[in-house]
Parts: sequence; C-alpha cells; structure tokens
Amino acid sequence: MGSNSEPTFNVLADTRPEDTTLPPFMASTSRGFLPRADPVVDLPEEFAALSSILERMPIVTLSGEPGLLAKGALGDTVTAELTDLSAAVEKYADNLCIQTALYRDYSFIASAYLLEPCHMAYMAKSPYGLGRQSLPRSIALPLSVCARLAGFQPFMEYAGSYALYNYKLENPDAGMKYTNLRLIRAFEKGLDPTSSEAGFVLTHVEMVKNSGPLVEGCVRALDGCGRDDRQEMDDGLDQAFEAIKKVNQVMERMWANSKPGDYIDFRTFIMGITSQSMFPNGVVYEGVSETPLSFRGESGANDSMIPLLDNLLSISMPSTPLTTILKDFRSYRPGNHRDFLSHIANLSLSVSFKSYALSEPSSALRYLRLLDQVRDFRYRHWCFTREYILKKTSHPTATGGSPIVTWLPNQLVAVLDAMTEAGEGKALKSVPAGSKAGEEVKEMLDTAERQRDGLKKEVEKWCSDRGVPPPQGITDTLQAVAAH
Repeated sequence: MGSNSEPTFNVLADTRPEDTTLPPFMASTSRGFLPRADPVVDLPEEFAALSSILERMPIVTLSGEPGLLAKGALGDTVTAELTDLSAAVEKYADNLCIQTALYRDYSFIASAYLLEPCHMAYMAKSPYGLGRQSLPRSIALPLSVCARLAGFQPFMEYAGSYALYNYKLENPDAGMKYTNLRLIRAFEKGLDPTSSEAGFVLTHVEMVKNSGPLVEGCVRALDGCGRDDRQEMDDGLDQAFEAIKKVNQVMERMWANSKPGDYIDFRTFIMGITSQSMFPNGVVYEGVSETPLSFRGESGANDSMIPLLDNLLSISMPSTPLTTILKDFRSYRPGNHRDFLSHIANLSLSVSFKSYALSEPSSALRYLRLLDQVRDFRYRHWCFTREYILKKTSHPTATGGSPIVTWLPNQLVAVLDAMTEAGEGKALKSVPAGSKAGEEVKEMLDTAERQRDGLKKEVEKWCSDRGVPPPQGITDTLQAVAAH
C-alpha cells in the first residue's frame, strides 16, 4: 500500500477548450480521452488545395457522386494539384489544434495515396499487390512537420486522425449523441452518416465519450488505496465499472451501425506499412528521408481505455512476440495519454493496488467485476475480428501489422488468467457460495472458463485453416488452465 507521497499527474477537470497552445488530447475527468474541444473542421485558407482534394477523394463524395478513389485518379490529382505547403504548416506552429487538424488531413491523403493501387486491385478481386513505394514531397514533408509539431507519428493514427479527431457535430447545440455525429474525412462512403464506414468510426467516438468517468474512477481508486481509504477506493472502482460497462454497451451497437460485410471495403485504406506485404521495404518519404520508413497502421489497439484498466489492475501480459507488438503500439497514442497510462501503471504498482484490492472480499469483488468488463471488451473485439475480417479475407495481418488470428487472443488469455488468479484468492474464496455476491463471482468465473475453452478451439481452427502454427505461448497457457 502506498502513501500521500506518491507522484501525481495533472488530470484535467477544466479542459480549457479555448486554449489552442495546449495539446488537443489531454486526459480529463470530463472528456476522458476525447480531445479537449471538438476537432477543428476547416483548414486555414492556405490549404485550400489539400481540402479540395480531400473533399473529392472518397469513393462516394458528399454529393453522392463517385470520387477520385472510385476512379483510381487520386495519384494523378495529387501530382497535378498539390504543392509542398510545409512552410504554411510552420506558420501555425503555436496552434496545436490546427496542427492536429493538418495532421489528420495529411495522414488521410497519405494513406489514400499509398494504398490506392491496393484498393484498385481489391476492386478487381485480385490480391492487394504493392502500394506506392514512395510518398511525394507535397505530402511527406508537410505531414512530417505537422506530425512533429502535434506529437504524432507521420502516419495515420487512431486518436489524432481516423477516429477521435475526425468527428463534427451536425447541430452544435445537440451535443455528443450518436445521431448528431458526422465524419470530417472519409475513404469510402463515410460522409453519409448511415454508412458502415461512418458507423465504424463514430461508434468508437461514442464509446470514448464515456471515458471521463472511467479516468476519474481509476484516479479515485488509486488515491483511496494510497491513503488507505478503502471506501474511496471502492467508490472509484464502482465509478470505473459503470463507465466501462457503458462502453461495452455502446460497442455492442457496432453490429447495427457498421455491417460486417461492408468493413473490408474501406479497411484497405487504414493499413499500415510495418509488416504489410504491400510495402516489403518500407516507404520513401521524399524530402524527409532517403531511407525507407515504416509505421504501423490505424488500429483500435491505440485506444487508451482498456490499457488504462490493464494498468490499474496490473494485468500481466504473457512473454510472447505478440506482447512486444502491444508495447510498440504505445508509441501510437497522444503523448499525454502515453504519460498518463504510464503514470497509472507505475502508481498501481507502487501502492500495491492489486494486492490491496484483493485483500478484502468487497473490494476483491469490485476488482473482479472490472476484470470481467475487460474480458467482455476483449472477447467482443475478438468476435468482431472473426465476423468482420477473418470470414471476409485471408490477408494475414491486421491494419496495425499484428497477426490477425493470434493478436487478440494473446491479450484475452492474459485477462482470463487474471480472473482465475483473483478467483483463487483468499478474499473471493471466503464469499459464501449461496449468497448474491457468491453467485455473481461464480457466474463471472464460469463465463471466463467457457470462453477459454471456446477460444482455444477457435484459435486452433483459424490457424489450421490459414496454415499458421498456433503460437506456443497462447496454446500452452490455454491447455494448462483447461487441464487445471
């Protein structure tokens, strides 16, 4: 257990939405991991050519007409119309909100430019083949500048580009309700709010809308533990539980908002460079680096909500190459979020949060409930992967460059192991079996064991179907616990 001397982190209560000198993404108790203020929609006038191309770019434009990507005409249009605007980017160096909007838009056009040939091959029902192996100076240099100034990798990321800085409010007075959200940029049909691309992105935005209470609950729980105030810790755990439960409820609506059969049509454009067959030697960023560069693609793994709970609960990830990829994903989050997650992980260890929570039945039950919600989230994510991707394509890697079959089970197994460990602890074993709490504990642990058995069979099936050897670390763990 810790003390009042533990290090602190400035989690915002007032997000200061008018302050453009602060990074747009700063963890807060009100907006959580959403940007401090709604994203900048329109770029300054110096970037009219970039905005024009982006408006004409989607496969189906806002007017309903075929766009540049429908005709394979984006590359030629970039060559003809876009010049190097990096000097104009530098002009707005002190406005981090504009820099993030520029980063969003340049990363969108970069992904579309590099992957346009792969999309055309997909439309012709051929393998993806090769993407463009170099990014022209007119994109590469300003993208690198605004990425540096805004604090992102010079390639599309989840928070700063494709998802969390890519929404606007149709009616500013109506707030963040789902039906009032619209995309700013899109690849396929996403400017139509009823499309599957819009549904895919905006469902993620609506999920993260619930992250403010999640952040506050985790901070309160750790503070209570550090001060030996069990009531405050339990209240924080309850607050975090209610928040992540709402996230999971929103996540379930993905099935209605974004159809499984549609996802693969726009997924091509959120692929990365790293570990992708389309870019075997990386990509040359003209005017930036003569050596080819490689970056991971956009991925929900870059979201901060579940990693926050991983760190609070001190969930131990297995020592596998897949966990190495998980650690690499940390660099594809906003800097403040990275620092906050690291702070939570370190503080949880320093105050012995896990052992303190599991030392008393009421707190241990709350700890298990949060683990169960992390399990629920990761299992839903696995189900989405199975239905949206595995059944639709044989491409072996996810958009972020992780192995598509084994990546999510690696983390899910870690959560199942943590639930088993908690259930075998003295505090939860002391909960009377016939009591309401005892029945709740039994139901959570039984669900975890059923999913463990099913996951083992599914991983083996998909690996066999694709000729991929099951990762030894995962199968050994699954078999050992199943035997136990």
